[in-house]
Amino acid sequence: MFKALVLNQQDTKTVASVEQLDDASLPAGDVVVGVEYSSLNYKDGLAITGKGKIIRQFPMVPGIDYAGQVLSSGDDRYQPGDSVILTGWGVGENHWGGMAEKASVPADYLVSMPAGLDSRKAMIIGTAGLTAMLCVMALEDAGITPEKGEILVTGASGGVGSVAITLLDQLGYQVVAASGRPQNSDWLKSIGADRVIDRAELLEPARPLEKQLWAGCVDTVGSKILAKVLAQVDYEGAVAACGLAGGFDLPTTVMPFILRGVKLLGVDSVMCPFERRTQAWNRVTELLPESFYTEAATEVELTAVPELAEAITVGQVTGRTLIKL
Repeated sequence: MFKALVLNQQDTKTVASVEQLDDASLPAGDVVVGVEYSSLNYKDGLAITGKGKIIRQFPMVPGIDYAGQVLSSGDDRYQPGDSVILTGWGVGENHWGGMAEKASVPADYLVSMPAGLDSRKAMIIGTAGLTAMLCVMALEDAGITPEKGEILVTGASGGVGSVAITLLDQLGYQVVAASGRPQNSDWLKSIGADRVIDRAELLEPARPLEKQLWAGCVDTVGSKILAKVLAQVDYEGAVAACGLAGGFDLPTTVMPFILRGVKLLGVDSVMCPFERRTQAWNRVTELLPESFYTEAATEVELTAVPELAEAITVGQVTGRTLIKL
């Protein structure tokens, strides 16, 4: 038997409950993992509360990432006792995810734990940290170096934004954090932001082109904020965009792309190839300072998740939230 947070649908509503399941309940997979830690992400919040059309089948165990040890394996790449990480691949959406004491997945979904990490640290990084690293790598690939100028991070108080700030600071960039919560300014500066601006500045209607302010940007919000940022990015600058919290629409024009050569770089940790995913995990492990693991995470039990899921969907959760299994 193992404990799991299970989502069911009742009268079109999503209902979350902690249940005891047997091993026969596990979905098909090459590898069974004893989950030690998962994390709570914005997408998890949408799934658990039913606010987003995330879940494709019920019952479902949510949790888009997890880390733990292999219990059994039908694949030569992984042996019992190996430490592994899973991010992406639609777990917690169309395949049972990490908010359970056991998980069963295809071997291709897994990444071996990088040296220097354990399950707890891996989930402090989590999908959010992996995505942040992929965004920074995308900016690097586009030629955005520290001497080019300031890098803006939107959604700075969230999981991806906060890790991106720390990574960029470690690499020597000048980082500007955009946040809708002024009470977080001191915290954002403590993790690497050089200065903080009010998110409201980015919600003003965007002109086709505006004053050039940013060498690059990690945008975790999308929609109107992304449109505003694109109009402000320097000539031949770049925006690594990874979030849709603001919506799917992008009310912009072709002018930033044609007249300034701005690059819009889409980053998706779900579709990320294995080699790139592995490279990102190794780099994020090397770059994050030890202090990151003590300052950036709140650890909770599985029973606390439904209430926190509601809070994360309305922007009331700061930094990373770990779920101890």
